[in-house]
Amino acid sequence: MQLYTRDIGGGTPLVLLHAFPLSSAMWLAQREGLAARFRVLTPDLRGFGGSSLGGDDPSIDVMADDVAALLDAKNIDRAIIGGLSMGGYVTLAFGRRHPDRLLGVILADTKATEDAQAARAARIRTAERIEAEGSVNVLLEELLPRLVGPTTMRSRALVYGRVRGLVQSTPPAAAAWAQRAMAARPDSVGALAGFRTPTLVLHGAEDALMTEDDARTMVDALPDAELITIPGSGHLTAVEQPQLFNDAVTEFGAALTRTVR
Repeated sequence: MQLYTRDIGGGTPLVLLHAFPLSSAMWLAQREGLAARFRVLTPDLRGFGGSSLGGDDPSIDVMADDVAALLDAKNIDRAIIGGLSMGGYVTLAFGRRHPDRLLGVILADTKATEDAQAARAARIRTAERIEAEGSVNVLLEELLPRLVGPTTMRSRALVYGRVRGLVQSTPPAAAAWAQRAMAARPDSVGALAGFRTPTLVLHGAEDALMTEDDARTMVDALPDAELITIPGSGHLTAVEQPQLFNDAVTEFGAALTRTVR
């Protein structure tokens, strides 16, 4: 499985994994703003954007192994791996399965706990509806309104419109596959103690999908972590407040470099 990947810039490799149900297109401001400091790689996770879905059973672990294969293909031994929402789930799985390949970790608007039974059942119902209808209309109806915060809804109409367009362009088969993969993911809180690299945890102050408690649970379980709350942002911090997101990542990368030296 080869992931379609935008690869730009030079310096420390930084892999950014996108949220559900978007694609690597969500990282436009990061490619533009971080390429002077990092080699920024933004893959489309399997089935999204320019990447094929393949025939594997739905699994976040499979998606993490795709990222490891991407590093192999790019001749990158170690990288900062970061993900937002679903991308965070993949980052956590990558850390469990490929810890020796981490320079650092960024976990944005995500959580390490598994889904509660009701949430898992809701994901399966959504996947079934997507498959039955052959469309992602259910995501536009039920998920889109919660992807961005009230500040963005009120004052950043272009951002909301862009997010809506990205959701609309999601292939139904990929959306259903990913919902099933997220529903089946294991609890990763216990594994966080094994993360031996610095971790940056980012949380949108207006995030309606992931709570501050979710973020603090990860920070408390990690050996070396910092929590930064991004004001005026809902779930999609990298899209809603790109400058604040980029500033946090830049400082994190600079601190990593000082530590290595």
